[in-house]
Amino acid sequence: MRKALRWLLALTVFMGTLSTAAGAATAAEPEPTDIKDRILSIPGMSLIQEKPYPGYRYFVLNYTQPVDHRHPDRGTFQQRITVLHKDTARPTVFYTSGYNVSTTPSRREPTQIVDGNQVSLEYRFFTPSRPAPADWSKLDIWQAASDQHRVYQALKPLYSANWLATGGSKGGMTATYYERFYPHDMDGVVAYVAPNDVVNNEDSAYDRFFARVGTEECRDRLNAVQREALVRREPLKKKYEAYAAEKGYTFTTIGGLDKAYEAVVLDYVWGFWQYSLLKDCDTIPAPAATATDDEIWESIDTVSGFSAYTDQGLETYTPYYYQAGTQLGAPTIHFPHIERKLIRYGYQPPRNFVPRSIPMRFQPDAMRDVDTWVRHHATHMLFVYGQNDPWGSERFRLGAGARDSYVLTAPGMNHGANVAGLVADEKSLATARILKWAGLSPSAVAQARPLAEYDAKLDVRDAEREPALRP
Repeated sequence: MRKALRWLLALTVFMGTLSTAAGAATAAEPEPTDIKDRILSIPGMSLIQEKPYPGYRYFVLNYTQPVDHRHPDRGTFQQRITVLHKDTARPTVFYTSGYNVSTTPSRREPTQIVDGNQVSLEYRFFTPSRPAPADWSKLDIWQAASDQHRVYQALKPLYSANWLATGGSKGGMTATYYERFYPHDMDGVVAYVAPNDVVNNEDSAYDRFFARVGTEECRDRLNAVQREALVRREPLKKKYEAYAAEKGYTFTTIGGLDKAYEAVVLDYVWGFWQYSLLKDCDTIPAPAATATDDEIWESIDTVSGFSAYTDQGLETYTPYYYQAGTQLGAPTIHFPHIERKLIRYGYQPPRNFVPRSIPMRFQPDAMRDVDTWVRHHATHMLFVYGQNDPWGSERFRLGAGARDSYVLTAPGMNHGANVAGLVADEKSLATARILKWAGLSPSAVAQARPLAEYDAKLDVRDAEREPALRP
């Protein structure tokens, strides 16, 4: 009996030793070394696709986010992100357009300047990154900034060097709001052509812009085509009806084809200056009064897009119009070159572009808060605007409390303004600050030039074009 007990005790000790050794072996298993495996080891991260690109690894991913960051237990959704991976030792640029994320490898200007990695995020509520069912009250600038904060927290242990936030237009706004709510995450912010509509019902800055942008000859040509399209409303509407029938377009959200027609026409002058250059004035029909209906139609369609205010054209952008009507604000301008009798609706409010089933209430304090914060607390922030871009009429400005921050304007440029388009001394200043904020060497900062060679496929330089009157 004693031998049996001794044998049982020895067996128990032996089995315990094996269990401990197995546990130690499991604990000692090396962490994954492949960057894909390291990313996918992050809780909530899943792979959609990996795409090859020379010199990089490129991943399209889903990341699990709370619908409501204040109450993370109340449901989640999958938010798309992409990672353009170069080296975990390099700086990382955090980019968002403020709209859908592209799943084609690309490199924004700061990424080329610092020769780094790039993380790109799809803005919440842009499909497929939309909770189901969609509680639209959870679409606001704080919730979106909190999305970025969680992605940063998840990836920072892998990409431990400095991070910069960037984006153009609504993406520039997004980068700014992220900095306002989480000022300790990023080492710098580069915000391109970011509108700043502090007082939503005071838009005289836009009227002043359109009175002097470009040349008088160009302004006159554009104004004449816009007016002529309203003079010829009835025959051109017949063309629009045929076009909509052919394409299967409907107009329920905006409230009819007539409203959509006028909205497209009234976007024309704004749209030209947003995406075209002064030299492109030669493409505008002149004199407008003797142009054919087809020439007027073609010019309006090329600049504004007759599909923009159809139900099908608006659907993708419902999240933007919701935000414009609840927090961001939207411009209203006047048309002194057009008789009042020709304009039935004027610039329509965002409410007209969002299905009525979605409730909206404007919050006037949201932009005032961000503007005040930027003026008094901006640190390591660079704002770049285009001289001929309407959206720069209401822009971010710096106050006495700002530190190592800059607002620069690229002469003659439109909504695609960038650091490369600045005058030489400002280009050197901006490039040097970006390199400095990215934590790069003093010699690289002193040279003040992009560290990566230009890549025609990766380095997108055109304006981030969104149809109709959208930033």
